[in-house]
Amino acid sequence: MTALLDIRQLNAWYGASQALHGVTLQIEAGEVVALVGRNGSGRSTLARAIMGLVRSEGEVRFAGHALGGLRTFEIARLGLGYVPEHRDVFPALSVHENLQLGVAPRARGRIPRFDFDDAYELFPVLRERKRTRAAALSGGEQQMLTLARALLGDPDLLVVDEPGEGLASQVMGQVAQCLRMLRDRGVAMLLIEQRLVIAPDIASRVAVMGHGEVVFDDTLASFVTRPDVMQEWLGVG
Repeated sequence: MTALLDIRQLNAWYGASQALHGVTLQIEAGEVVALVGRNGSGRSTLARAIMGLVRSEGEVRFAGHALGGLRTFEIARLGLGYVPEHRDVFPALSVHENLQLGVAPRARGRIPRFDFDDAYELFPVLRERKRTRAAALSGGEQQMLTLARALLGDPDLLVVDEPGEGLASQVMGQVAQCLRMLRDRGVAMLLIEQRLVIAPDIASRVAVMGHGEVVFDDTLASFVTRPDVMQEWLGVG
């Protein structure tokens, strides 16, 4: 069976500095993979390379489509969503206007699985503040808005970079609930964390990055039996 996301020998650069070195990783339809590693290991660079945001060479295919050379909005229209680490909202627009920008076009020939009711039910504070400018939201509210906007894009696979970073425990619980709902509705995910925080309740597989390479890729059950991997590549255990 062909993987939904198929990455083979991917290299990426920032200017003259190479950040990814031959990354190979596959994600099946409906599968949730946690991508962990220390700061600087290449996790966020991999997300940006998938979305066409950094210079890269190698093969990235999504749902049978080669992504090389496509612009980011073209990649998104194929059904690949992205929630960046730094909560990219449109600050001058209201919450509802931000969400409207995320709504998927119907070109993929199906009724979307997610709508505004889903977004507001998952994150009630967004309903309360739907007319508020995004710039006035707290960091946690902006994270909710970014996730909700990605949900309205009706993704088949969602790349989520550090979803719990800097969030209060209550907000993190709502974010985790959203990710579980996406998984239960068949959305595959690449869930990026420095260490396993939200992922253990959602992911079935763990890939570990170090020095711009994937150094471990196996089931969550196998990962938790490998203190050597945790110590060397995450500094825990």
